Amino acid sequence: MPDPSDQSHDYCLQLVRQADNDRYLATLLAPEGVRDQLWPLYAFDAEIARIRGLVTEASLGEIRYQWWRDGIDAIFDGRAVDPHPVLIGLEPVIKAAGLPKQALVNLIEARRFDLYDDPMPALNDLEGYLGETSSVVMQLASMVLAGKAAFGLSDVTGAAGVAHGLTRLLTTLPAQCARGQCYVPLELLEKRDLTPAHVMAGRAGEGLDAIVLELCAQAQRRLSEARQRKRQVPAQALPALWPASLADLYLKRLSKPGGNPFKQVTEASQLRRQLQLMKMSLTQTF
Repeated sequence: MPDPSDQSHDYCLQLVRQADNDRYLATLLAPEGVRDQLWPLYAFDAEIARIRGLVTEASLGEIRYQWWRDGIDAIFDGRAVDPHPVLIGLEPVIKAAGLPKQALVNLIEARRFDLYDDPMPALNDLEGYLGETSSVVMQLASMVLAGKAAFGLSDVTGAAGVAHGLTRLLTTLPAQCARGQCYVPLELLEKRDLTPAHVMAGRAGEGLDAIVLELCAQAQRRLSEARQRKRQVPAQALPALWPASLADLYLKRLSKPGGNPFKQVTEASQLRRQLQLMKMSLTQTF
């Protein structure tokens, strides 16, 4: 009979490779001894993030979120967890790194927004959402890698996570439009007499182009803020932040005139991403 831990490892690794390839490539450059501790955490995030795309109505998504919440409760209560490969892999990581339950619960709760087609009200709301999703994963990964030395990194992971998360949203605009979702803040649309319907239509124009550039600039500002504090980051925690460095590649492409990020997925080749990550690894920065 196959070892459940081996099955968990393979499942988590393959899920991260498919669903979050940037983190997959970054983790390959982490020290061999810690890679296996990151796969379950990133796989958990991927499972939560993809629920909207797996269900046909919000109520079914709510059931799935509650199932994951129950799984986290079971781990922290010391009860037997359901034999899901992500929970099997995540349990020892939580215990070894002392990951806080509330951070994982907040991640699930924040993702409930994904189930509904409500517009994102304002940029502050968007950054709050990204803080509970993208940033918290970076902070938890830093704790897995660096232990207590990561406790003071919330400002760094907060800013870097927002930059990373905002960039990912911008690169996946076509998928959001196809699902009827609008993460573009309503306040930015209203300033230009636009509505979420203009975003869903996917027709790039002067108003939407300006909003994309504004969001790119915001992502770059947050990344710069994180980098200004790079001396606070212990070397062990750097692999958690390396995915944020890939924002440079995506934001450069998004800022080029003539494209339509609402219709075309913004991509960077695997070779360019690997070279960027290798540079970060060699220079011990992000």
